[in-house]
Amino acid sequence: MKKNWLLFFCITGLVLVGLAITFGKATAQITTIQTKAVAIAQPSNEECLKCHGQPGMQTTLSSGEVLYLTVDADTYNNSVHGAKGIPCVKCHPTINEYPHPPLVAATHRDYTLQQYQTCAQCHQDKFDVATNDAHKQAREAGNQNAAVCTDCHGTHDITPTNRPRSRISQTCQRCHSQIFELYKNSVHGKALLGDGNPDVPTCIDCHNAHNVQGPSNTEFLLFSPQICARCHADKQLMDKYGINTDVFNTYIADFHGTTVELFQATAPGQATNKPVCIDCHGVHDMLPPNDPNSTVMKARLLTTCQKCHPDATANFPDAWLNHYRPSPQHNALVYYVNLFYKIFIPTVLGGMGIFVVSDATRRIFNKRRRPQPVVKLPEAKPPLPPLVKPEIKPALKGEAPPEVKIATQPETEFKDKPASQADTQPAAKPAPLPETKPDVQLDEGTPASSEAESLKGPVQNPTNTPEENKND
Repeated sequence: MKKNWLLFFCITGLVLVGLAITFGKATAQITTIQTKAVAIAQPSNEECLKCHGQPGMQTTLSSGEVLYLTVDADTYNNSVHGAKGIPCVKCHPTINEYPHPPLVAATHRDYTLQQYQTCAQCHQDKFDVATNDAHKQAREAGNQNAAVCTDCHGTHDITPTNRPRSRISQTCQRCHSQIFELYKNSVHGKALLGDGNPDVPTCIDCHNAHNVQGPSNTEFLLFSPQICARCHADKQLMDKYGINTDVFNTYIADFHGTTVELFQATAPGQATNKPVCIDCHGVHDMLPPNDPNSTVMKARLLTTCQKCHPDATANFPDAWLNHYRPSPQHNALVYYVNLFYKIFIPTVLGGMGIFVVSDATRRIFNKRRRPQPVVKLPEAKPPLPPLVKPEIKPALKGEAPPEVKIATQPETEFKDKPASQADTQPAAKPAPLPETKPDVQLDEGTPASSEAESLKGPVQNPTNTPEENKND
């Protein structure tokens, strides 16, 4: 049973593979036949030029304008498209039979706007870039004369735009003749158009080729210093002409350039009231700074500054360092003051740092080296002797009362105590004497009165003094 299923799957697979091969060959044959049919249906360039190569071919549009239809064969064959053998019907896809379908364009400009769309078939990347340029914005605003692809590159005579390089600016001259006159007399234009210098900028170096931007675009104006930096920050290029690259670097470092850079980072779509390069040097009429008509010449610099600073006086431009870093040759006073502080500040701060570190190190070293103090506990004092109650004997007749001695603490007790404590301690009171009756023996025969008198002691004469009574 298993062998039958295996045989069934093998036969089915072979059948499917055979069908696929057969279908592929049939598709290839159909494609070849269609290609040959299209080739037969589309006229060749020679067939087109049999008619359009004749001089004087033209037609009149509904607007009364004349549309010339003659194409020079040599011109087209030497063009970029002719050299690659691109057929005419590639750009004119609706014209592949004779008689041609009638033209629907009312004016010559309408015909141009219809035809330039075919450029997107091969140049879609360039076409997409130009969707938001200044020219398209102008057309959308109603200006139908704004440039399209064929206005700049041509139609049947398309050649490289930069051969020669001056051709780029001359192409822009077709629409911007007044600006071209300013550019032609500028430092850039004279070097390009007069000397053929390939290092100077043309129109598209500043405004771009397909994504054309102008001063009406706020972002373009704000980022215009970066356009100037392409050349003026290139040290290798500037060294060829003896131009200092500090021209751009010092602008970025000063108040104007720092503010412009801040706007570029935080609000690229917002205009700034700080000047960019073209505000001082001009837009298309830039001149060398030593030219009498230059806007940055010293004699005219005050007028330039007053565009933004109307209250500026004659000494206002003197505060400007003229795009040079301070050096012994330029702004010597500023250079030497900066040099002094570059030496003075590190010296002071470095000395203070060394002092703090050395002092802290010394303190730590001394603390570890110093011996720890030994704490001595006070010696135990011997207990005080108990107080002995004095034995008091009654005084006999004619004897002085016994001297009572009160045991006191040793003198060392008072020496160890503070003076204030020793002085303030109350003195010990003597114990009271017990009342005892004298043991008196009476002699026999002694009268009682005599006995009483003997007990009373000697009779004191009140008229005598105490000393006399003592003697008695």
